[in-house]
Amino acid sequence: MYKAVRARMRALVCRARAMRSDVGMVTSEYAMGIVAAVAFAVVLYKVVTSGQVSAELQDIVKRALDAEM
Repeated sequence: MYKAVRARMRALVCRARAMRSDVGMVTSEYAMGIVAAVAFAVVLYKVVTSGQVSAELQDIVKRALDAEM
């Protein structure tokens, strides 16, 4: 019985140590989030600065400035 209890305790300790080994995972998740946000910003910048979208945005601003209040 002593061996069974000792084996069970050893398994619990190993499981607890395995759970603590994920300490660096939070940092990598932040890094992946930043990379995704930067990639989205680059795509959005390319879309907004494209010829057709830029012309449409300038037209909207021009119409808003020409509107009488």
